[in-house]
Amino acid sequence: MRETVLTPETIANPKAHYGDAKASTRHFITQRVTGLVNVVFLGLLLFIVVRLAGQDRADMVSVIGNGFVGVPLALLIAIAAIHMRNGMRDTLEDYLHGRVYNLAMLLNTLFCLIVGLAGAGAVLKIVFWG
Repeated sequence: MRETVLTPETIANPKAHYGDAKASTRHFITQRVTGLVNVVFLGLLLFIVVRLAGQDRADMVSVIGNGFVGVPLALLIAIAAIHMRNGMRDTLEDYLHGRVYNLAMLLNTLFCLIVGLAGAGAVLKIVFWG
């Protein structure tokens, strides 16, 4: 496979092919779909925040422990972590290159994975084990 030299002229040429078109399209669609899901679930999140304002732990456990509230909340946390990873990927692609970029992407993926699993796991623990 021939490597294309990226110059302003190459980038401006609509017939020039560089990058991975399938991965870029998948990234674009994933970012838009997760953003839409986040907007849809925003109502649930606002309900939970308003419902739990000023309440103690027992009330929080009873609200989040309801499967109709807790499972979508865990799903929202997981989807928000995916959206966060993709958003940071855009920034990292713009400012970092080479080995630093690869390390930053690895750390970004690990951080988002840890946040998503910890958050969703905590909510699901409340739902299924109280």
